[in-house]
Amino acid sequence: MTYPTALGASSLKTITLLGQDLADDVMGSVGFGELAFWLATQRRPTPGETRVFEAVLAALADHGFTPTAIVTRLTYLSAPDSVQGALAAGLLGGGSRFLGVTEDCGRFLHDVLSGVDGGLPTDDEGWDALALTAVRDQREKGRFVPGLGHHVHKEGDPRTPRLFAIAAEEGVRGPHLALFAAIGRVHPQVLGKTLPLNGAGTCGAALADLGLPLELLRAFALLARTAGLIGQLAEEIRHPVGNDIFLSVDLNNASVPPDPQSPESSTGGRHG
Repeated sequence: MTYPTALGASSLKTITLLGQDLADDVMGSVGFGELAFWLATQRRPTPGETRVFEAVLAALADHGFTPTAIVTRLTYLSAPDSVQGALAAGLLGGGSRFLGVTEDCGRFLHDVLSGVDGGLPTDDEGWDALALTAVRDQREKGRFVPGLGHHVHKEGDPRTPRLFAIAAEEGVRGPHLALFAAIGRVHPQVLGKTLPLNGAGTCGAALADLGLPLELLRAFALLARTAGLIGQLAEEIRHPVGNDIFLSVDLNNASVPPDPQSPESSTGGRHG
């Protein structure tokens, strides 16, 4: 029985990766971002694709004391002998509120584009019409539009215009980014307010335009965040704050009477 793979393989004297000699053709010649793209798609990206992909990784690497960063620091405080546990704790927190928006937005845009009969729009007017229908449909279903809004950058996420510009410069600004830009223009007509296109959503649109698997969009966000969490750990080792975070909660907890949950209230929660 054989187990075929186009990825890594080893013999007595050589290691191959993606059909290349690892030592001679990859090490020192291929950057990590380019390699990550290559491993996921099994095709070598163009320089322009690599630039956009690495811009996305940079955009998602670290956002300060987010829950993923805090849990990484606190896990390291609890188990300094388990760096892998601290990193894993932070990565496991990448979900619908933090990091998952990258995947959610890419999938949403892809679903809208896949439902278009005939050719895609060729001008802003056509994209705006498609976006307006998509936003109205989400509103009627009581759903949020992934990638709209940011809890800090309420007047505009600085990552968004930069990612659009880089994609345009490299000739890889495709239909997902075009639709997302149109959503940014038309959503106030439906929602009655103006929300920024957030960077995580823009990253999802950019990754989808690169042809990367939708099933892996969150994985690329986690790849980026791994670098950020390593930075969080490195800073925690040099300038620890984890114990202060722990003590601020532990020393300021307030004992209150139990609040029993009734059988009726237990039936209305969300089910994942």
